Amino acid sequence: MLKKLFAAVALSFSVSAFAVPFGSQSVLVVEDDTGKILLEKNADRVAPIASLTKLMTAMVVLDAKQDMDELIEIDRSDVDTVKHSSSRVPVGSLISRRDVLQLALMSSDNRAAAALARTYPGGLEGFKAAVRRKIAALGMTHTVIEEPTGLNPHNRSTAGDLVKMANASAKYPTITDITTQSKELINIDGREVEYRNTNRLVGAKGWDIGLSKTGYIQEAGRCLIMNIKAGGKNATMVLLNAGASSARILDALNIRRFITGEEAPVVARASNRAPRFKASSSRARIKATASGPRIKASAGGKSKVKAVKPRAKAKVVPKRRKK
Repeated sequence: MLKKLFAAVALSFSVSAFAVPFGSQSVLVVEDDTGKILLEKNADRVAPIASLTKLMTAMVVLDAKQDMDELIEIDRSDVDTVKHSSSRVPVGSLISRRDVLQLALMSSDNRAAAALARTYPGGLEGFKAAVRRKIAALGMTHTVIEEPTGLNPHNRSTAGDLVKMANASAKYPTITDITTQSKELINIDGREVEYRNTNRLVGAKGWDIGLSKTGYIQEAGRCLIMNIKAGGKNATMVLLNAGASSARILDALNIRRFITGEEAPVVARASNRAPRFKASSSRARIKATASGPRIKASAGGKSKVKAVKPRAKAKVVPKRRKK
C-alpha cells in the first residue's frame, strides 16, 4: 500500500514538474525517430486548420508530376472572395508553377494555392479527388479538406492527423526547401519581387527548422506546423488555435525549452502583434509587447500540457471559360 502511494506521489510530481503553459488550444509534439509523444494537449480535437492546408495542396501537386516550368496565368477566379484576403500577386500575371508553389508555401499566398488547384489535371474536381485519396493513404481519419487554400473553415483536422501530414510533407525535398527559406525573389512579369516566410522563426539564430507552415483565419486562430532539431532530437510540433501570433511563438519557444531540458517555460504578456525576439548564442529571447493577460497555467490544469508516456520550354495554361 505504501509503495503504491509513493509511486502515485512520484508520478504526480514528475507530471507537474513538466507542466507547460500553452496558449494554443491543441498541441502535439512527437519525436520523429521514435514516434514518442513528448507533449500533448487536445490532440484529438477536430478544428479548422487554415493555411496548414497548403502542405496537402503542395503534396498533391508534386505527386501529379506536372511541368514545374509551365507558366500559370493567375485568373480572376483565383481571387479570395471568402475572406477577402490581400495578395501581392496581380491577376493576369504569368508565373512558373514552381514559383507559384513557392508563393503558396512560403508566403502563404491564397491566389497561388487556388491557381495550383485550378490548373491541376482534371481541374478543381480532379484536385479534390486527389486530396481525398491522399488523406486516405496517410490514414488521416479525422480530416476533411474541401479546397486548396484553407480559407474555408470546413477544412478541419486534428493535431494527431496533422503530424501525419507533416511527416509525409517532410519527405518532399521541394517542400522542405521552400518552407525553410526566410525570403526569396520571385519573378512576376519580368520583375523581381521579394517575398518572406510567414514564420518569423525561420532563419532566426538558434533555430534548426526542417519544415514549416503557418495558418490563420478567425475560426482557426493562429496555427503552426514545424519540424525542429533541438537537444539532439528531431521533433514535429503542431499548434492549433492560438489567440495571437505572440502566443504561437511563445508556445514554440517553450516546446524547444522542454526538448532541450531547460528549466522554466517563457512567460510573457500576450499581444495581437508577434513578439520581437533577439537571437542569442543558445536561444531566442522574447521581449514582452503591449499589455494584456499573462499566459499561464490555470489551477484546473486546462491550459497545461503534460508530458506523456511513449506510445507504442514554357507552356501557358489558358484560362478556363465559364460555361
